[in-house]
Amino acid sequence: MSTEYQDRLDKLAAMRAKGVEPYPSEVHRTHRIGDLLEKFESLSTEAVLVTIAGRVRSIRRHGQSTFLDIEDESGKMQCYAKADLLGEETYALLETSLDEADFLDATGTCTLTKRGERTLLLTKAQMLAKTARPLPSQWYGFKDVEDRFRKRYVDLLLNPEVRVRFTLRSKMISAIRKFFDSKNFLEVSTPTLQPVYGGGFARPFKTHHNALDQDMYLCISDEMYLKRLIVGGFENVYEIYKVFRNEGIDHDHNPEFTMLEVQMAYRDYWYGMDVIEEVFQTVVQELHGTTSVEYQGTTLSFARPWRRMTVVESIESITPLKPLEWKTLGTAQEAATTVLPKGKAQETLKTLTSVGEVIALVFEECVEETLKQPTIIYNYPTEVSPLAKKCLDDARFTQRFEYFVMGSELGNNYTELNDPEDLKKRFIEEKKREKAGFDEAHQTDNDYLEAIEHGFPPTCGLAIGIDRMAMMLTNAASIKEVIFFPTLKTKGIV
Repeated sequence: MSTEYQDRLDKLAAMRAKGVEPYPSEVHRTHRIGDLLEKFESLSTEAVLVTIAGRVRSIRRHGQSTFLDIEDESGKMQCYAKADLLGEETYALLETSLDEADFLDATGTCTLTKRGERTLLLTKAQMLAKTARPLPSQWYGFKDVEDRFRKRYVDLLLNPEVRVRFTLRSKMISAIRKFFDSKNFLEVSTPTLQPVYGGGFARPFKTHHNALDQDMYLCISDEMYLKRLIVGGFENVYEIYKVFRNEGIDHDHNPEFTMLEVQMAYRDYWYGMDVIEEVFQTVVQELHGTTSVEYQGTTLSFARPWRRMTVVESIESITPLKPLEWKTLGTAQEAATTVLPKGKAQETLKTLTSVGEVIALVFEECVEETLKQPTIIYNYPTEVSPLAKKCLDDARFTQRFEYFVMGSELGNNYTELNDPEDLKKRFIEEKKREKAGFDEAHQTDNDYLEAIEHGFPPTCGLAIGIDRMAMMLTNAASIKEVIFFPTLKTKGIV
């Protein structure tokens, strides 16, 4: 136990011994600090008593007088405490018990110091919450990356730019809601606990429901439920929801993250591409007043139109390969061997069972990281798109598109497969992939099959990875910078 920690505990005990409550419930605040500073000139002229409440960020003691800086969410203000104005008893309490980071309720009048600093001259003060643990030194900052993520509350206190980033994230989500609400979309809520996981390729988190005596899964996607709502008669729905995928952690992956999912009846993926471009352009403009942002030294332009390429075109633009000429799995694997990096990618190549999977692997390994500016890639192979409608002119590919920024995929979208017989066949193929070792294969959802047998109109589904979008729009290098409490290995409190 640190000396300072013990010192604060001793002060806490001393306050209680004197009958002073260190955690009162009543707060007398009349003004937020930001509002008070805006009205400071008029309030100082009228000598009105006002009360602020907040965290003490600094203390400067000078015998029978003390300067304090008190901060709330809206701003910071200097306060001046004198023994003759506060009274000996209250001033003695501030002298002996008050530490930086404590919360204080402070009443006084607005005045200017000789140096012209706006100051609250205190006539009354009350401890609101005694802080047992001291904050890390602001002089040296709070920069250790793991400590920042593990103790986000301290990170927010000591690194103002972090609060700015999360405020922008919140405004971004509000702007997305505003966009879809303005187009008469209905915001809905769907189950987080699901009996069958689906709507994406991912390993789920599994749990057990005791009352039902049934295994359940945390959702990897809400897509299958939103499409049930389309069957039920809604035409335009969206949900901003938490997703749980039992996968690795890196700069743009966290096992728990936030997604926007949209379903639009009587629309196809060409319309969906336009909507994705429009929502990004609109949100970026609203947040930054321009359609361009700086991200890690690169200027990104989200202005429409974006660059668009098919998966095959993108491969041919980077490599000498000609995927449309691959007629057999062996031919595809032999060609892919010449461009795939050694190691895991080459090993994965050997396990694949179709030409389409090889095309997808080559794209992921050779093309994705090159897509820096906002880019739409469309017409993905049928074998890796179990829920997407096939292209009418070439059944090897589907009406599916993804979009990329700085080499990172921000969302998976497609014209929904609404033919139940075709979907049954796709589920059978997914089972084969699962048996071949693909542990993220899509599960067979018989209830969903029954739902679309009641009639599922032509529909386009869209998705936006909220956290990755926030990374791009707040210049964050890691997804952990835009998630308040990212997933970390448990560590004991010292």
